[in-house]
Amino acid sequence: MKRTTIFPPERVTIVGILNATPDSFSDGGRFVRARARVDLAAVLEVAAGLIEEGAHVLDVGGESTRPGAVQVPVELEIARTAPVIEALCKRFDTPLSIDTRKAEVADAALEAGASWVNDVSGLGHDPELGRVAARHGAGIILGHLRGTPDTMQNDPRFDDVLAEVAHELGRSVDRALEAGVPRDQIAVDPGIGFGKHLEHNLVLLAGVGRLREALGLPILVGPSRKSFLGELTGDPVEQRDEATWAACAVAAFLGADAVRVHRADGAVRAVRVGRALRKARPEDPA
Repeated sequence: MKRTTIFPPERVTIVGILNATPDSFSDGGRFVRARARVDLAAVLEVAAGLIEEGAHVLDVGGESTRPGAVQVPVELEIARTAPVIEALCKRFDTPLSIDTRKAEVADAALEAGASWVNDVSGLGHDPELGRVAARHGAGIILGHLRGTPDTMQNDPRFDDVLAEVAHELGRSVDRALEAGVPRDQIAVDPGIGFGKHLEHNLVLLAGVGRLREALGLPILVGPSRKSFLGELTGDPVEQRDEATWAACAVAAFLGADAVRVHRADGAVRAVRVGRALRKARPEDPA
């Protein structure tokens, strides 16, 4: 596999979401019929739209990690994702990541053509996943998550959310390094919406620059259509794209390297504005 920079520094990378699941909070059931029958034609159509809108990367997932979601068997997750990745690789040159917590799923996806792994658990669920990524020469995105998707919203508490998330992500980075993943192939994600209340999510988004400085690694921010935006705006999930793009602009202004979104068109414009404003600050001309 050709080794690629996980998030090139000259841009804010737009990561487009492709959920091959029946139960994701925003777009579940869009491509999956029954438990594992994936409508590949529909996947390719949406993928083409995301790329046309400006997505630089497509992130494929086969297991919902919404609050309350239960784990699905490895075989089912592979059946949902590996054919999608194979089909995408045949049709497009856009890099792909596999959104999974499981080593076997990552291995199948990387064999099928993915080049990155996006693990919302930060190697907390399956430590072997780090070794799989290293063996394939793949990049890895380490997310912050306490507990599991089905338990993470059961009374999450932090004394200092920014410091604690930075510390726990640092431990995830150590696990990746010990597994053999090169540091320049690691990025981190503060896990907005994963085991956090509204105030936690706001502090993490506002503290993106401090997190990046503390960890010394590229940061992915994933606010897309999440419930904290609904709490702020009162909008239902299907009407949260504008709020998502506002969060993306703020993230880019504060130094985020990538944003993960369901719609790429507004995100492209949002991060362009945010990055331009960041460059215009007298104290940060870079």
